[in-house]
Amino acid sequence: MLQSANDLHVEHVSKSYPTANGALSILGDVNLSLARGDALAITGPSGAGKSTLLYIIGTLDAPTSGAVRILGSDPFALKSAALARFRNASIGFVFQEHYLLPQCSVIENVLIPALAGKGADAVADRARMLLDRVGLAQRIRHRPAELSGGERQRVAICRALINSPPLLLADEPTGNLDRHTADTIGSLLLELGREQNAMLIVVTHSAELASRLPRRAELIDGRLVEK
Repeated sequence: MLQSANDLHVEHVSKSYPTANGALSILGDVNLSLARGDALAITGPSGAGKSTLLYIIGTLDAPTSGAVRILGSDPFALKSAALARFRNASIGFVFQEHYLLPQCSVIENVLIPALAGKGADAVADRARMLLDRVGLAQRIRHRPAELSGGERQRVAICRALINSPPLLLADEPTGNLDRHTADTIGSLLLELGREQNAMLIVVTHSAELASRLPRRAELIDGRLVEK
């Protein structure tokens, strides 16, 4: 297969964990390719391995076998410090929990990933632009405790995008939100991902959110089946 340096390629990835009764297989022979601008929803029952797959793609966990290539590179061939730099520059994460630092303001939370890269001062204008884009321009000095759940998740999206990553990963980003707020967050992810020309992968139990993405796949018996 001809691979572009701007793509994501997951090839024959498996993941298993040792147990007292032998190896527990979570993923088996998963294959996936995305190009810049693609958006994919991954669904499947609880325990199917959706988050495990997302963490492998996000380089937070290593596969037992198989290969992951991001932007033409094998991230798992990097040493830990180089891998951390690669992850920070190339991958944005949005989780079900916002994981905002309670002692930091909204804009400080958004700027955290930039501290290890260009520096907060260099991207402060971008942080303000993103917060304005999600309707939080008037809340940049507020603390997370002063925000609603949906507002906190919007801050988390801005934080994920601050370094303009080509790969954006979202793990149940609307799981803790009411339906109206979930719709808003889903729309923002799609719009901002498209504007950034990022590769977007959303793991979700929400059939409604999954239906809004142009590509959909389901994890079945450890394999990814695109619909």
